[in-house]
Amino acid sequence: MSLEDYKEIVHLCRLCGNCRQAGSTYLPCCPAGERFSFDEYYSRGKSIIAKGLLNGDLSWSQSIANSVYRCTLCAACVEQCPVSYKDYILEVYHALREEFVERSLVPKEIRNFLEDIQRFGNPFREAKKKRGDWAAGTKIRHYQKGDDFLYYVGCIGSYDERGMKIAQSLGHVLLSLGLSFGILGSEEGCDGNEVNGLGEKGLFELLAKDNIDTFKRLTIKKIITLSPHAYNTIKNDYPQYGGNFEVMHYTQFLRDMIKDKKIVFSKDLDSRVTYHDPCFLGRYNNEYDAPREILREIPGVELIEMERNRENSFCCGGGGANFYTDLFGSEENSPARIRIREAHATGAKILAVACPACMTMLEDALKVEDLEQEISILDISEIIERALGLEN
Repeated sequence: MSLEDYKEIVHLCRLCGNCRQAGSTYLPCCPAGERFSFDEYYSRGKSIIAKGLLNGDLSWSQSIANSVYRCTLCAACVEQCPVSYKDYILEVYHALREEFVERSLVPKEIRNFLEDIQRFGNPFREAKKKRGDWAAGTKIRHYQKGDDFLYYVGCIGSYDERGMKIAQSLGHVLLSLGLSFGILGSEEGCDGNEVNGLGEKGLFELLAKDNIDTFKRLTIKKIITLSPHAYNTIKNDYPQYGGNFEVMHYTQFLRDMIKDKKIVFSKDLDSRVTYHDPCFLGRYNNEYDAPREILREIPGVELIEMERNRENSFCCGGGGANFYTDLFGSEENSPARIRIREAHATGAKILAVACPACMTMLEDALKVEDLEQEISILDISEIIERALGLEN
């Protein structure tokens, strides 16, 4: 749908300001609003922008695009909105961005990201043949017809240095279960979640259909994803292109393995742990329990919640492709630095994450905050790997 289709809907926004704060905590919920302070960066500000553009009171411009694209699409505003407008907030944002793409007004960082995806098939500008190199030296093999599961790794797990370590850790855990699974390596394509969110619908359709064609050719039916971003788009967006697969985020799958007694931990970790909810696992797909259920089952783990958690969790700032484009910078009030300070305040020694984008955003912030001696960041797959005694 075009922005014009939402002409009546945007007037449902009451401009009440609930999109500024997280529930009963009364703490800020919008990472862009917290970072840049001005009203245009909050949901109600973007509603005013949409109305202005539709009514002709505002002109389509690069400066307005710069504001719109600083939204991480974390959906915190959707959780806080008290009126029926909440059902359309993300749709309006997507329509705004599609229009900016059509008018060639996207910020240069966004344009470069999209061009890299189009040219290289990934935002790291790496060759597709290198996509499976992270698994070299492991027993993780290529997917074969008849395997029970595809392990879908994604761009960050395939090319980012920290992401590759997480991909290996999850691979080691899956191998320890004796599963029949494989990866696609150079046959895997970008999932397209960020491309879709940035408004490049044509490119997203190409990426989605290419992956769907590969999955169908290999008769893949069950998919385990490393990233919540891939989980979200394969689950919710691919079906409109004929891609209907049983897809699970790895925390959901491993939670079930623990319940079925197929995972039995051998080591006591003796550590206080706090957990950061990824937006595309939590608010987009209502999965808050699986990661916590895993952590509570690990011997010696004391789970402590940050003040903002579950649906009121504060985004790390990596969504909306900001992981790649860095439109927020590393200033003191950047979302990732705020989140690190919040995690440190719990007294936890480990900040657990379940998303490779969150990992890199938060680790970078940890270094800038100079708290590396106080708290470490581990993916839940790495925590499980330790508790199973699988570390090299």
